[in-house]
Amino acid sequence: MTEVAQSPQGRTHYFILIAVVVAAGLSQGLLLPVLAIFLERMGISSSMNGLNAAALYVGSFAMTLVAERVLGWVGFKKLIVSGLVLVMLSLLAFPLIPSVLFWFVLRVLVGIGDSALHYAAQLWVLMMSNSKNRGRSISFYGMSYGLGFSIGPLGIPLLKYGEAVPFIVLSFLFLVILLIVIVKLPNWKPERSAEGIQQPKGRYRTSYRLAWFALIPAFLYGYMEAGINSNFPVYGLRSGLTLEQISILLPFVGIGGLLLQLPLGIWSDKFGRKRVLMFAGIIGGGCFMLIPAAGTDFVALLILLTIAGGMVGSFFSLGLAYAADILPRVLLPAANVVASFHFNAGSIVGPNAGGAVLETGWNGGMFLLLGGLYILFACMGLWFRAKSVSEQN
Repeated sequence: MTEVAQSPQGRTHYFILIAVVVAAGLSQGLLLPVLAIFLERMGISSSMNGLNAAALYVGSFAMTLVAERVLGWVGFKKLIVSGLVLVMLSLLAFPLIPSVLFWFVLRVLVGIGDSALHYAAQLWVLMMSNSKNRGRSISFYGMSYGLGFSIGPLGIPLLKYGEAVPFIVLSFLFLVILLIVIVKLPNWKPERSAEGIQQPKGRYRTSYRLAWFALIPAFLYGYMEAGINSNFPVYGLRSGLTLEQISILLPFVGIGGLLLQLPLGIWSDKFGRKRVLMFAGIIGGGCFMLIPAAGTDFVALLILLTIAGGMVGSFFSLGLAYAADILPRVLLPAANVVASFHFNAGSIVGPNAGGAVLETGWNGGMFLLLGGLYILFACMGLWFRAKSVSEQN
C-alpha cells in the first residue's frame, strides 16, 4: 500500500479517508454537547448524563472487539460504507423520540458506526505511510478528526431553528461522503501478514509487551475528548458561564489540537515521539489543572483550553505512530485494535468519572483529575525503553 499512496490515485484515496474522519469527528463533536444540554434541561443528573454519553463508546468498544476480523472479511470500503450508513440513520432517529433510553441505544449504534470508520480509515492511512513521513501523515489524519470534532459544537446555535436541524444537516453531509466513498474507493483488504499467512498467535499480548507506553495515549485521548465534551457544558452552566460562552469555548480544545497536530507530528519525526509525548503530557496536564483557578474568566479559559487541547490533541495519532515505529508491520492491525480498545475504554471512563466528581459538588475536581493523569503518563515515560524491530526478532 505504501507505493499506492505515492500515486495521484493513492493521494485521492487518502483525502477521501480524511473526509471520512472529518465526518466522524463532526458526529461526535456535535452529539456529545447537544445531548448533554438536552439532558441537563430535562433535569437528568450529571452522573446519569455522563453514563448516557458513555453509551457511544460502549458501542465503539463492542465494534473494536470484532473490527480486525470483520475488516479481514469485507475489506476497507465495505466496512467504511457500513459505518457511514449506520451513523447517518441513527442521527436521523435522534429527534424522533426524546427518551433517555432511546438515545442510549442510538448512541451505541453511532459508536459502532464511528468505530468502524475509524478503524478502517486509520489503519489504511497507517499502512500507506513509512517511517520517514509517518508522523506527518498520521498527524494530518488526527488533525482532520480534530477539525471535525471542533466544528461539531458550532452546530449548537442551529438548535434555535429546531431541535432536529443539527441532526438533519449532519446526516446530509454523511450522505454526500457515502456517495463519494461508494464511487471512488477501491475495496482493498489488509495484508494478513508479511508472508501472506494468518496473523501470529499472541499478537495482542506481544503488542502490549513491546509498546505499552505508546498505547496508553489512546486511553488518555479518549478520556479527555469524551469527558470534556460531555461534562464541560454541565461544568460551565454550574460555574456561571452562558450557553453561548460554552459553545464558543468547547471548540477551542479541538482548535488547539488543529494548530499543533501537524507541528507536533513533524517534531516527533525529528526529535522522537517519546520525548514529544512526554513534553506534551506535562504542559497539557498542567493547563487542565489550572482551569478551575480561572473561574469564569472567559479569556483565561479560552487560552488554557487551547493550549491544553493543542498539547494533548495529538496523543492518539502520535501514540499510534510511535507504536508503528516500535512494532513489526505484521503486528500493526493488532496494535490498532488495542489502541481503539484503549480509546473506547477511556471514552467510557471519562464522562462517568467527570460526572461522578461533578455530582459531589467539586466542579474543579474533574480538571485536576484529568491533568494529573497526563502528568502521571509523562512520568511513566522515564521507565519505558523501546526495542528496535531487529531486537524483537
